[in-house]
Amino acid sequence: MEIGKVGTQAEAPVMPAAHLLTPQQRLEQDQLIQAVQSLNESKLFGQNSELTFSIDRYTKKPVLRLVDKATQEVIRQIPPEYLLRLAEEAG
Repeated sequence: MEIGKVGTQAEAPVMPAAHLLTPQQRLEQDQLIQAVQSLNESKLFGQNSELTFSIDRYTKKPVLRLVDKATQEVIRQIPPEYLLRLAEEAG
């Protein structure tokens, strides 16, 4: 995972700025980044795809995306965008 790709469009960064994190939150953030990087390096999702993780800006829910590296097209997203928007309207 390239850190610069986290937090695109209607999303916030994975975690708040480093100076606002507790030591435990910082450890968890580092572990999450390392896990996503390991998955991407393993080519588990194919040579031309990568996994991204972010937090939806409006619902504060985690979002996983499988993205085509060349086109940046979202191949698969969990949860789907329509569910995030439903949660936003209900919240």
